[in-house]
Amino acid sequence: MSENSFKTYRYRWIVLLSFMLIVIANQLLWITFAPITSSATRFYSVSDLAIGLLSMSFMIVFILFSIPASWVIDSYGIKVGVGIGAVLTGIFGLMRGLFPANYTFVLIAQIGIAIGQPFILNAITAVAARWFPLQERATAAGLGTLAIYVGIIVGMAATPFLVISTGMGNMLIIYGIIAAIAAAAFLLVAKERPPTPPCPPEQEERSLMLDGLKDILRNKTFLWLMLIFFVGLGIFNGVTTWIEEIVRPRGFTITQAGTIGGLMVVGGVIGAAILPSISDRAQRRVPFMVISLTGATIGLIGITFADRYPLLLISAFTLGFFLLSSGPIGFQYGAEITFPAPEGTSNGFLLLMGQIAGIAFIFGMDSLKAPSSGSMTLPLELLIGLLVVGLLLCMRLPESPLLRREVVD
Repeated sequence: MSENSFKTYRYRWIVLLSFMLIVIANQLLWITFAPITSSATRFYSVSDLAIGLLSMSFMIVFILFSIPASWVIDSYGIKVGVGIGAVLTGIFGLMRGLFPANYTFVLIAQIGIAIGQPFILNAITAVAARWFPLQERATAAGLGTLAIYVGIIVGMAATPFLVISTGMGNMLIIYGIIAAIAAAAFLLVAKERPPTPPCPPEQEERSLMLDGLKDILRNKTFLWLMLIFFVGLGIFNGVTTWIEEIVRPRGFTITQAGTIGGLMVVGGVIGAAILPSISDRAQRRVPFMVISLTGATIGLIGITFADRYPLLLISAFTLGFFLLSSGPIGFQYGAEITFPAPEGTSNGFLLLMGQIAGIAFIFGMDSLKAPSSGSMTLPLELLIGLLVVGLLLCMRLPESPLLRREVVD
């Protein structure tokens, strides 16, 4: 029986919107201190590394809590799993605002918010699978992923303005209130699943988390996909972290570096809104991941060698558009090739690869830069090589078996 005979509910978009709001709030709290490092070091009288730890703690905590969070999502559902992340985001977001001048309390609050992050982000494909038919799931995952980028953009753009106009303490309390409202909205609005499934029973049935974990680790295609995510997310984290260090030796200013980094994320927002939807319409995943990695390679080459500002802007937009749009398609592809393993498990493992790669690539790029000039050309050339390897691996991936079955039906 075709999937088109199964009923979908408009309420699915309300559930997705409430999920996107808590994703945006969580990412807003994560990125808060990145664009105001120098101001924060003066405010708290600590080192740059101490301020960097406020953001780096999210990557470290994610590695520790990703698998437990996936287990909760897969065992108890998105209402409980994401609800835990929402409560942690709301409570600890407010805590930052209540004790804004105490670095220790702010660090504790950051860790609390960071614990909530995998409970939220690991549910992207689970939300899509609970409420959306197969032909809409990459679109839903794309919108969930787009919310990550929106949170980053809002944080990068709004934080410096709020600190200058209202002060550090008021900025933190404003963000805390936003997080509390987003958490309350999700808890009030979100439901576990629609009255009737959006897909045939054979597409809804999922194995237990531990059984799914065993299946995932035996799935060679998914292991290759994990490696591709390791490279792709690692490159994004590394380039965005060191964007000022990348372009400064070529004579570009801090303001220009910020614009380049911001445009990269804007490109990702646009790409995540477009390519996953086209993938759904075409009922194909692998060709669009290949297109994305090809475009990302071209963009990264431009970031590495361009010495003119307009060309750098074009390269940054291209890199963001293609690299970040591959994420939601890859998340949904991972859920489909590991079926009937739970979505939270596959989603969590892919994000876990990105967090591990982020830490490794950030430190690796710093250690490989030219000692005299500070040039990042060598580590960027290595990243281009890794991205080409990822592209070649992607070309060898088989198409999603669920989509092939859907086309036949």
